[in-house]
Amino acid sequence: MERTEASSVRIEPWSDSDLELLRRANAPELMNHLGGPESDEQLTGRHSRYVALSADRTGRGRMFRITLPGEAEGVGTIGFWERTWQGQEVYETGWAVLAEFQGRGIASAATAAVAEQARAEHKHRYLHAYPSVENGASNGVCRKAGFSLMGECEVEYPPGHPLLTNDWRLDLHPER
Repeated sequence: MERTEASSVRIEPWSDSDLELLRRANAPELMNHLGGPESDEQLTGRHSRYVALSADRTGRGRMFRITLPGEAEGVGTIGFWERTWQGQEVYETGWAVLAEFQGRGIASAATAAVAEQARAEHKHRYLHAYPSVENGASNGVCRKAGFSLMGECEVEYPPGHPLLTNDWRLDLHPER
């Protein structure tokens, strides 16, 4: 399959119609670094939170579906949301690209696009990502998108389950 040009990757606000995309992104091979697939009940709750976050205009964050020209359905998910990290309010980002679309630069392009969305909020200075230390592909996305590796850390994901991750940080407003 031909490599996708980064400029053709788009992110579109999450909507009520995106539940099936979330189900497709819940595949075992996409969730193996995140504690495994979620139940349908958990996915429905997550979808409701994504819809609410995307409708919120207070700068708490946004969720998006990743799209490509010529593809009728979304090819992945990405977003950013607020969290407190080491006593500071920051944004966190996370993504999933469906298996059949991986290895084409889609996640890196979508991450750059979501960083621009977070930057446009003018609310928090930093955007963090916390991929598992064992997830080479997601750590590569962070590197390619210009994040700086701050070091290893432990986060709970899913809640109640410790996960050894890398803390990647992108300065949204380096001029400050």
